[in-house]
Amino acid sequence: MALLRFLLFSFLCTLFVYQCHGACAEVDSDTEAVAGKGFKLGCISCKRRSEVRGEASVEWYFRPKGEADFFLMYTYNEDGPTIESDQFEARVDWNGSKRSRDIQDASIYLLNVTFNDSGTYRCFFNRILSYENYEYNDVVSKVVHLSVVGKATRGTASIVSEVMMYVSIIGLQLWLLIEMIYCYRKIAAAGEEALREAA
Repeated sequence: MALLRFLLFSFLCTLFVYQCHGACAEVDSDTEAVAGKGFKLGCISCKRRSEVRGEASVEWYFRPKGEADFFLMYTYNEDGPTIESDQFEARVDWNGSKRSRDIQDASIYLLNVTFNDSGTYRCFFNRILSYENYEYNDVVSKVVHLSVVGKATRGTASIVSEVMMYVSIIGLQLWLLIEMIYCYRKIAAAGEEALREAA
């Protein structure tokens, strides 16, 4: 009987999971890359209503450090990716939404980052939302300020969280040791009391 209930419960859970839809969360990109390594430039723009059909194309622009103007470096649309700048030729890979014309993640991956890649990156989502009686054109832009360093550095939050982790582990172990000693003494005292009563 318990097996039958378990199987019925599992079947019902499977039905509910089938009806679930994924969610989208807009997360800011990292901003510090290490020279000679790869780096993901994140650019996410979630639709407000997932049931609305949409199509999007993406354009990435780059402004080198110290320059005034942006230039087009990369595009992605229904025809696929196109590297628009010789500076990034064979060094950019699409790392965003795949197998969908409704792009919400337009992240790209820079290969073999150089110090010349420091600067400001801007991605534009050109999204067309299709409603029953009309289409709405929406343009969203995200900015990433990238700095390239020779060696990876750890952030202050990372260091503080690691220190706090070790402090809490040591504190909990000391508390456990004190509790063990306290319990051992209490058990030993109770055993001695029992021996006295028996004598």
